[in-house]
Amino acid sequence: MKSTMLILLVVTAVVSGCKQQQQGQWSQGQAGQKQVVAPPAMIKSPQEIQQLESLAKASPRNADAWTALGNAQMDAQRFAEAIISYQRSLEIDPKNVDVRVDMGTCYRGVGQPEKAVEEYRKGMKIDPRHPMAHLNAGVVLANDLGRKAEATKEFEKYLELAPNAPNAADIRQEIQKLKASM
Repeated sequence: MKSTMLILLVVTAVVSGCKQQQQGQWSQGQAGQKQVVAPPAMIKSPQEIQQLESLAKASPRNADAWTALGNAQMDAQRFAEAIISYQRSLEIDPKNVDVRVDMGTCYRGVGQPEKAVEEYRKGMKIDPRHPMAHLNAGVVLANDLGRKAEATKEFEKYLELAPNAPNAADIRQEIQKLKASM
């Protein structure tokens, strides 16, 4: 009982920290692509990831534990491992849109942009008003798949849902570029 309580407290603290990280920041990626990245302080060390892995394995039916592990792996750019952790979380809580969106981002990280968009769309079916699902879909559609019209629609939907987002001006500029190049 005490160990279960301790696991829940640790996982809750980690998940809370990871949710703050989801605010992210825009940064220039390869070839000038804009992407959301975690602040350096949020990236977990291998030891922290090992601890989270131990916690998740100790409570295999705890979706938050698998999510925390996946978030740490994603922050460390261990995308293939994060996908597995997120899949385990979604087996327990299949309607968690944040996890689905993060898993989509990991699919992009392993070079599977079509699969990434598929995950974002699954998230949109669960919650059509999830701004990050639309933003991330727009990024992948524009930068990885060259589907400018679809990307524009996703970016416009993102701005409809989050008109005052810190990156709104960047997204409006991106929409203008996409429209000019169609």
